[in-house]
This record gives sequence, C-alpha cells and structure tokens, in this order.
Amino acid sequence: MSTVAEQAGGSLPTANSDVLEVRDLVKHFPITRGLLRRTVGHVRAVDGVSFRIGAGETVGLVGESGSGKSTVARLVLRLLDRTSGSIRFEGRELTGLRSREMMPLRRRMQIIFQDPVSSFDPRMTILAVISEPLEAHGMTDRRVNRRRAAELLELVGLSAGDLDKYPHQFSGGQAQRIGIARALATDPRLLVCDEAVSALDVSVQAQVLNLLRSLQRELGLSYLFIAHDLNVVRYISDRICVMYLGQVVEQGPADALLADPRHPYTQTLAAAIASADPAVARAGGRHVVRGEIPSPSAPPPGCRFHTRCPSAFDLCRTTAPESVAAGPDRLASCHLLTGADRG
Repeated sequence: MSTVAEQAGGSLPTANSDVLEVRDLVKHFPITRGLLRRTVGHVRAVDGVSFRIGAGETVGLVGESGSGKSTVARLVLRLLDRTSGSIRFEGRELTGLRSREMMPLRRRMQIIFQDPVSSFDPRMTILAVISEPLEAHGMTDRRVNRRRAAELLELVGLSAGDLDKYPHQFSGGQAQRIGIARALATDPRLLVCDEAVSALDVSVQAQVLNLLRSLQRELGLSYLFIAHDLNVVRYISDRICVMYLGQVVEQGPADALLADPRHPYTQTLAAAIASADPAVARAGGRHVVRGEIPSPSAPPPGCRFHTRCPSAFDLCRTTAPESVAAGPDRLASCHLLTGADRG
C-alpha cells in the first residue's frame, strides 16, 4: 500500500526515538464575568502533566470524567494552546509553532474520536470523508485518493464497495472503523484515541481494540489511549498514566501498576474491575472511593485526592505530594510512599 510519506517525498524518523514527550503541561481556562469579561478565576483543567510515548508503544491515560484526559489530548495535538509546559513530537518542540509550521507535523499525528458519526459530514460519502485529510495536505489526485481510501477501508475490515455509501448506512462499530481509516489516511506515527471504544457495545469494543493492536504491529503506530475504563486500558496499554483532577498521580508499566497499585486513587480504580474471585471482590470493597470529584476551578489544597482518600492525614490536607519512585520505571504522588509522619 502506498503511503502519504512516499507520495509527499518525505522520510520517516528513526524508530528508536521517543515519539512524544510531554513535560509539566498546564492548561488553565479563564473564568470571566460581567460586561467587561473580567477574569475572576481559572479552571485548572491540566496542572503539571508529564509523560512519554515511545515508538510502537501504547500509553493509556485513565481517570474519572473531569480529570483532564481529553484536554491533554487536545493540547498534545495543538487543538488547544497550552498555558505552559513543553510538548515535543518526534524530537521537535510544538509549543510556539505557527499554523503553517504545524501543518506537516499534523499529518503525522491524528485523532480517533469517541463518536465518529458526529465528526462526519452526513452529506459526504465515505470516500469524501477519508479523502478530506489527504486533500487538506495538498494531495488532490482523485484517482490516487480513491485507491488510498479503498486500501484503508480494506485494512480496517470493510470493503472498497463501501466508498460511495453515506455515514448513516453503517453501525457504530463500522463507523468507528471508518474513523480509524480516516485517521490513518495521512500515514501518521501517533494516534490519539479519545474514548475511542466507550460508546460501543462490549463485543464490538473487543473487535475494535484487536484491530488497533493489529494496526499497531503492522504500521508501527504509537497510541495515546484515553479511557475511563481501566479494563479497556489494561488490555491495550504498555504503560498507564492515572489522572486525577488535572494531575498524573501514578504511572508505570501496565501489568506492574495494576498488580500492585501504589496510589490510593489507583487502588480504587483497580478495585472497580470486576473479579470472579469472591475474596478479591471483598478486598476491592475496602477501596471504594467516596464522594464526587472536586471542581477543577477550586481544587483542594495539598493532595487533591485527600477529600476522598480513606488514608488521608494532616499533611495531605496542607502539602501537595511530590512524584517519587514507586518501583522500577514507576512514579506516584503520595505522602504514604515517602514515609511522612502521619502524626
């Protein structure tokens, strides 16, 4: 199958480099009031997030709704401008680049949405849907684009005969496959999967996840996989970052993190995974989180999880914990891991 890189005469970066490196990423949305739109506060949607994604690696970003996961996705893709912090893609700093400078990089980083149908123009055929990103990057040869679109549909398990159909003629799972085909059209290196399977039935979820894993092996893709379902994240991820109220509270290899979660919030998420073992289910009940996630416009002082943490003590309520080593290639932000005096 011909690639966009080949059509454009471009070259691929070395496979052993980090595809994405995010450091101390911050995004605060201003809260304004009155006729003069005076700023009276900020929504601290993302507050100091750092992680890396290697070549061919899947990093899962997991947390409750309102934790800032989707905002991170849009910041990484420069669909939103960050307040501060660094985003390096294929070794190049993205922050501060103009739209014209971003265009060749956008071809290499794409997104798969939660609801693909709402991102499709219902008046466009599937051919037009898949060809749109190609045309946006100056590839306007209709015969080449039709051939490319047909190859992509077959790659994701659909038929080239579907090119002249319309989005409403497909099921949710088929529509998501089309969304994946569209994301692959520009031959990206990084795919951001923003709740890409959460709207699908469980059986269809498994099919789409298996498709993503197969495509990763075949095309050498890297994924930032965002979800609130830890079962889904565990299945597809090499490493997991756990987000709570705009911050990453724990990260590490998926198997090690879930076998022995160190942060109390990660423990509550792990406990929510259904188990057929009654003893495991009873033990999980001890880690059930209470209450609602606080507002990101007024995060609690100290550790942001202390208002819901069963293990919180005085220091947690006044001092934010630093990120410390919690095992090989693992980090967690919790005073319990530093041997702090609990009084």
